Amino acid sequence: MKVINTSDITEKVRDLCIEANHRLSPDMKEALKRAGEEEKSPLGKQIFSQLEENLKIADEDTIPICQDTGMAVFFVKVGQDVHVEGGSLTDAINEGVRRGYTEGFLRKSVVKDPLIRENTKDNTPAVIHYDIVPGENIEITIAPKGFGSENMSRVFMLKPADGESGVKDAIVQAVKDAGPNACPPMVVGVGIGGTFEKCALMAKEALTREVGRHSDIEYVAKMEEEVLDRINRTGIGPGGLGGTVTALAVNINTYATHIAGLPVAVNICCHVNRHRTVVL
Repeated sequence: MKVINTSDITEKVRDLCIEANHRLSPDMKEALKRAGEEEKSPLGKQIFSQLEENLKIADEDTIPICQDTGMAVFFVKVGQDVHVEGGSLTDAINEGVRRGYTEGFLRKSVVKDPLIRENTKDNTPAVIHYDIVPGENIEITIAPKGFGSENMSRVFMLKPADGESGVKDAIVQAVKDAGPNACPPMVVGVGIGGTFEKCALMAKEALTREVGRHSDIEYVAKMEEEVLDRINRTGIGPGGLGGTVTALAVNINTYATHIAGLPVAVNICCHVNRHRTVVL
């Protein structure tokens, strides 16, 4: 049985917080470059040029790629044959967030209570989703989520009779309602099925999938392409200032659901769509 000390987890999480907020992941960097070449609007091309310059400055000067360094969201796959020693796994992750956001001079955006609104001053606590899986490793994915795009999230409790066309319409409507507020070009995460909370979780996790990699389910992959095309024909464009590239990808996850329901969640992320993964 593999033994992992919480101190190692804390150190890795600290590094993930800093890296994810300072440098765009390779898939997003490539997607932005390709989208800039495909954009037909002169103003849209100018926006892409500015985004590219921003990424260059952030990388060279080690400053955040976005001023909103987000609430720290984690997807943690824990191997059932691993043993964590030295304390609580949750505490270790939160300590990594505390260190990453303070030592990395990242903006602290978390308030302890949703109504009292007192800042915790270290961006903790994180939002952590655990999954127990076979094996003896711990895979940690961080996805810092800014709230300009998070506030544009939607859940639709559709009727089964609405079918695939109703799902597509709901996704496109969510993007239209978001407009420039989600800082396009965006990545659109979608969860279909499960329950009210399950579809939202799937939509969030879909944002961590590599941009350009479609679902393994054939009809879902086709839906991703069709909805992306519809979104890019809305004319919202980069920065919401008009253009032919509004979204870089539509990533859809699905799950079994009840005979009486068709839950659909849409979680939009801005053009940085931060995510990083480490395996211990």
